[in-house]
Amino acid sequence: MTYTAIAVVGVLAALALDRWVARTRLTSTRDWWAAYAIIVFFQLLTNGWLTGRGIVRYDPGAILGSDRIVLIGDGRLVFAPIEDLAFGFALVLTSCVAWTWLGRRGERAQA
Repeated sequence: MTYTAIAVVGVLAALALDRWVARTRLTSTRDWWAAYAIIVFFQLLTNGWLTGRGIVRYDPGAILGSDRIVLIGDGRLVFAPIEDLAFGFALVLTSCVAWTWLGRRGERAQA
């Protein structure tokens, strides 16, 4: 399975978890998107630095684009493959959904 396919599956699974499984619906709130904007800014800085310097490399057959490391274009944004943004979104959303769900569950147990 390619990194692209894994990233797409990860995003879809995280959205399903948020919307229908845990029913936290974080992605329907302004707070979530404001927090995610801050997170994605730093994700782009970190990923850009690691991939732009060649510290992290990707198999061109597993990602969109080629093995050319460019700032923007050819399947990359700030040097990192676009899949990194999708995968990061899925990881952050899943973590926040778990945190919110467990917090609500704890509140119910105390009541």
